[in-house]
Amino acid sequence: MKALILVDIQNDFVPGGKLAVAGGDEIIPFVNELQKEFELIVATQDFHPADHGSFAVNHTGKKAGEFIDLHGLQQVLWPVHCVQGSEGADFVKSLDMSRVDKVFPKGTDKEIDSYSGFFDNGHRKSTGMAAYLHEKGVTEVHVVGLAADYCVKFTALDAIREGFQTVLYKEGTRGVNLSPEDSKKAFEEMKLAGVKII
Repeated sequence: MKALILVDIQNDFVPGGKLAVAGGDEIIPFVNELQKEFELIVATQDFHPADHGSFAVNHTGKKAGEFIDLHGLQQVLWPVHCVQGSEGADFVKSLDMSRVDKVFPKGTDKEIDSYSGFFDNGHRKSTGMAAYLHEKGVTEVHVVGLAADYCVKFTALDAIREGFQTVLYKEGTRGVNLSPEDSKKAFEEMKLAGVKII
């Protein structure tokens, strides 16, 4: 069985949001259409406490884009985004959520960031998504969402590690591109790991 994973298609990641991905809203018509091909759809939701360690404002003298050590892991600092209970954390209104079976929140622990929909960045805790998909008999996952070079990439890489055949749609993702080549490198890294890129 195959499942579709919608990664972080939230207000803060589309134009007008706190951590806007250029063209992030452009994927939504494609994603809504694609959903019709799947019986099982899950979504991930970036869902941070306001004092999250990845937010630059929570570190004196630091700016977004700088790197720090966060409890033993290299961490890029971000603007405040997807705070629990904020409009920015909500799914984009034009995204069809009516077919989504389950939402997996991530990044809920202030001590560690969580790009992947499966685990935090240190692989210390699971979101439960892998167990849920295995339980449903899923062997193949298809991935779309935001952003290609962070949460989409790490979700796809973890999907491979968790034993799922993994497909990513270029038309269904856009990148942050802190450096201009980041998305290109992410696609190469995923392909090398065994992700099929369409």
